[in-house]
Amino acid sequence: MSDRLKNWEKKSAEHSKQYKQYLERTNRNVILKQLPDLHEEAFEKVDCLSCAACCKNYSPRFKTPDIKRISKYLKMKESVFIETYLVLDKEGDYVVKSSPCPFLGSDNYCSIYDQRPSDCQRFPYTDEDVIFRRPALTLKNASFCPITYYVLEGLLAAEKNK
Repeated sequence: MSDRLKNWEKKSAEHSKQYKQYLERTNRNVILKQLPDLHEEAFEKVDCLSCAACCKNYSPRFKTPDIKRISKYLKMKESVFIETYLVLDKEGDYVVKSSPCPFLGSDNYCSIYDQRPSDCQRFPYTDEDVIFRRPALTLKNASFCPITYYVLEGLLAAEKNK
């Protein structure tokens, strides 16, 4: 495990305020240039299958194209898919009814991986502008996702080394 990832959960909580300030004040173009390398590096260091905290504790949004694609893949009517697996949240988005995600296996593999919702495909958004456009989401993700933590720490380290 990389030094950056040692005690990451504790450090992430301690650095949350620092992350927030950084995301609010930094040059967004600089971040966008750094993200691809940090994102790749993080995915090389972290094994998502050994973690799966995202699938165990949170739900992606299931947008209409996701629902159509997944229900077709599962050979279910869309209405039955929705009734079986989804509920509307307070923002009006479809999310899974229960945690962990019903498509997560005991081995942390996703049974609909090739058809998974676009939110799952993009998660944890560490290679796109969502990281600073939605700072509250980024901070939440950093609290349970070691990849988000790793990328934020990399951004802070790069700033200190200027």
